[in-house]
Amino acid sequence: MVKGTHMRVTKKLLLGTVTITVALALAACAPTTGGTTAPSDSGAAGPAEITVGVITSETGPLASYGKQYLEGFRAGLDYATDGTDEVNGTKITVDYRDDAGDADTAVGAAKELIGEGVTILAGSAASGVAAAVAEQAGQNQVLFVSGPAAADALTGINDYTFRSGRQSAQDVATAGTFLGDLDGKTVTVFAQNTAFGQGNEAAVKAILGAKGATVNSVLVAEDVTEFTPFAQQVLTGNPDLVFVAWAGATSGAMWQAMSQQGVLDAVPVVTGLGDSATFGAYGEASEKISFLNHYFPGGPSHDVNDAMIELVEAAGGTADLFTPDGFNAAIMLVHAIGEGRGDVDAMVSALEGYTFEGPKGSLTVRESDHALIQEMYQVKLVADGASFVPQLVDTVAAEDVAPAEAQ
Repeated sequence: MVKGTHMRVTKKLLLGTVTITVALALAACAPTTGGTTAPSDSGAAGPAEITVGVITSETGPLASYGKQYLEGFRAGLDYATDGTDEVNGTKITVDYRDDAGDADTAVGAAKELIGEGVTILAGSAASGVAAAVAEQAGQNQVLFVSGPAAADALTGINDYTFRSGRQSAQDVATAGTFLGDLDGKTVTVFAQNTAFGQGNEAAVKAILGAKGATVNSVLVAEDVTEFTPFAQQVLTGNPDLVFVAWAGATSGAMWQAMSQQGVLDAVPVVTGLGDSATFGAYGEASEKISFLNHYFPGGPSHDVNDAMIELVEAAGGTADLFTPDGFNAAIMLVHAIGEGRGDVDAMVSALEGYTFEGPKGSLTVRESDHALIQEMYQVKLVADGASFVPQLVDTVAAEDVAPAEAQ
């Protein structure tokens, strides 16, 4: 079989590295990672067996995200080890724990696993949960690869925490690409006046404001149910782009008001496209919204994406928004175990600057702060009978939406 090559990069070479499409050198049955990992420089034998503790939401409010992650993780482990669950003579076992979306539950599971000698943790669909587990990883000096949790604060939080998905800054930067040159443009943030909405407002000001945009906001109290005056307020500001950050049961009424008041006809309106369960949530506004997107199965055109979808479907699942986060995590951990031979610091070193082929193509773990540099997508929803399906508009290059380095 022809084996893939792992490429380590330094910070100096990083920006150039992420622009390069790494060619896949695959025989029909061979992945580019896992069992192909090169031996570590020391030549020391790794442990006969190593356990990975996966802590994520199998129940609770983000159970669907946890399900997607777990389906991707299992497929990724199969892919990265040629179906052996083994790398360089070390057998990988997985201990799955349900955090139910609760930080205290996750910390309890992490402490228990660490107490049992586990030195590798992965998972976390919720940002609050991820932050709590990251704290445990830092205190106990164990490797932690966070999953779908998008909070920017996870990047650079400590030397032992990595991420296998995107972060909020990449979402916001992708929204800005719908305008191109932002210098002199006005962006209005339309959001709920909650921690979630305020966080998005702050991110848009920091990221798009730094690129020359003037950012203003229309923040709506969470208990409001009539959105017509707020939609009119958006129009009064005459923005060049509207960035919508909304969650919860009022979403349908909000989008209806935005459509009926002509906001969607007057100005580009951008929001994030969630998982497949949300595709029907926008009603008559669906085909007028511009969506930024982390992943949908028809987005990337890569052999690894095809392999992931095939493996997930063969196991009875369906690839969705956060499936690549689990798949990437497995690739990263197989590489770290193969290189690090059970030594945590060596595994951390192996991941810093690591470039690999994932479902979205070439991804790089930034050495300085462990951000995962990756392409993003511009997407639209199109009618398909009585439902809507996503359609790729454009692929946004990884370096164009790379987050600022954490300090």
